[in-house]
Formats: sequence, C-alpha cells, structure tokens
Amino acid sequence: MDLSFISAVVVLFLVIDPLGNIPLFVSLLGNVAPGRRTWIVFREWLIALALLLGFVFAGEGVLRLFGLSDPSLNIAGGVILFLIALGMIFRPGIGAFAGLPEGEPLVVPLAVPAIAGPGTMATVILLASRAPDRVLEWTAAVAIAMLASLAVLLFAERLSRRVDKRALAAIERLFGLILTAFAVEMVLRGIAGFVRQLG
Repeated sequence: MDLSFISAVVVLFLVIDPLGNIPLFVSLLGNVAPGRRTWIVFREWLIALALLLGFVFAGEGVLRLFGLSDPSLNIAGGVILFLIALGMIFRPGIGAFAGLPEGEPLVVPLAVPAIAGPGTMATVILLASRAPDRVLEWTAAVAIAMLASLAVLLFAERLSRRVDKRALAAIERLFGLILTAFAVEMVLRGIAGFVRQLG
C-alpha cells in the first residue's frame, strides 16, 4: 500500500466514515443527558484512537508472524477497502445495535466498531506493515484522520438536524466511490506484484 501521507489521511478518514456514523451516534446518545454527550463522544474517540495507534506499532509484527507477502497484502487490503466502500454506498440500517443495553454506551458500539472497526484496523495494519520505516508518518496520519472524525462526531446532532439526510447519504456514497478507486488500485498493484514474482 504505497500511499503518500495525504493519501493515507484521506483513506483513513473515508474508512472511519464519521458522516456515516452520525445516525448511529445520534440514535444511541438520544437518551443520554445533553451535558454528557460531548464527554461520551470524546471518551469513545480516545479509546478508538488508542486502539488504532496500538495497531500502527504492532501491525508489522502481526503480519510478519504470518509470513504474508507484499502482493497478498495489497490484494487483501484492496478487497477490504472495496467491501468497506460497498457498505458506504449501500449502507445498512443501524438495527444491528437494537439489542444493546440502555444507558451510556461504553466501548461497544461507538468506539468499536463504529470508529475503530475491523476495516479501519486492517487499513492501519497494512499501512504499518508495508512501510514500517514510516511509522511516525502513519501515526500522524491516524491522528489527523481521527481529529477530523472527532470534529464531525462532536457536531453529529447539529448536523443531523441541519443537513438533509439525503444530502448526508449522497456525500457518504461519493466517499464510497472514491474509496472504491483506491481499493481497485491496490488490487491491481497486488496482481502486478504477484505476476512479477512468477516471472
């Protein structure tokens, strides 16, 4: 996954998908006292950030343990991003979280999987494993993407009231299309690398 710093920030922001998480945050925090909502969002964001930064530093070791090659990483990363992009374009409802206990959410489902979902974790691992010498760069990319996501999530309730739901859905689908292009590029690079290995 040979991405520039800016590209990494963009991909991570798209995978975190804060706009797509707005309905979930508004729904799950609807019964929480208004004064505590900001603290809960910030707390869940901190948990997710710590988890993702842990994967930045552990990613190379995890993949080295399994002996995965560069082409396989590119293809796997492309497939993961493609599936995430499809979820953004054809987003399911939030009914999967209907059975959660009432009251303040803790870790699940806001920190994980809403912010730091499997796709986000996999993306961070792939970044760190493909270029371990750029670990500080990836750390900064995760931090910037997460800060941008926090800004969106802190204003989730206001955005849900002031921005038409169809407009939010349209923006998210546009993000999904952009992410699809990144995913296809990664798969093509993986296939090209595999062909070179065979040659």
